[in-house]
Amino acid sequence: MHCLLVVVFTTCTIIGADSEPTNATTHSRLPNVLIIGDSISIGYTPYVEAVLEGKAVVVHNEGNAAHSGNGLVKLDAWLGDTEWDVIHFNHGLHDLKYVDDSGKNVESKELGHIQVPLDQYEKNLDAIVTRLKQTRAKLIFATTTPFPDKPSGPLREVADCERYNAVALAVMKRHKIPVNDLYAFALPRLAELQRPNNVHFTDEGSEVLGGEVARRIESALATASRQTRPKHESIRGPGK
Repeated sequence: MHCLLVVVFTTCTIIGADSEPTNATTHSRLPNVLIIGDSISIGYTPYVEAVLEGKAVVVHNEGNAAHSGNGLVKLDAWLGDTEWDVIHFNHGLHDLKYVDDSGKNVESKELGHIQVPLDQYEKNLDAIVTRLKQTRAKLIFATTTPFPDKPSGPLREVADCERYNAVALAVMKRHKIPVNDLYAFALPRLAELQRPNNVHFTDEGSEVLGGEVARRIESALATASRQTRPKHESIRGPGK
């Protein structure tokens, strides 16, 4: 009588600390990026998301950040309980526009006033930066993008854009916050990137701005001290 002996060999793979993580683990460790800003940032955020896909979870604050006073009031809600690695933020375009006493946009000085006076803008930015520094995230402030003199819509004057940016730069210098100077970046190409007689940019212009913002964020992420992150649950999207 003959017996057939069958021996089955099994292979056991031991995953050590140096092994590559699974896709799920990789996703859970993606850094979290928050973009705070007005409609200009809402326009370029999808392009930032595209560039940083697989590298970071990018979230825009809910809605339009509008002026610095609004940002200061809503900042804690925007920050939520997420541990942010990088926060790219801006206020200014709505601060320097003209409104009436009820906050409605106006097209002439005779009908209203600048929404947030320059001295209050400085105080608001100082308070915003002080709060953002508590998050321990890498912070990047973006200057207000340029626009043609007296564009359509509420009254805005070119000289005010330069004045408000100068004050913002002084605040960031005091706090040692890196600046993404989108004003200087866009100004030489404004005719190419911006809609005619408008503060807003074309799709192509938003893509160019998004590329520059993504570049600065990626650079900040490279120097971030925290290497692992809790899983991020995206509760907001650009322009929501």
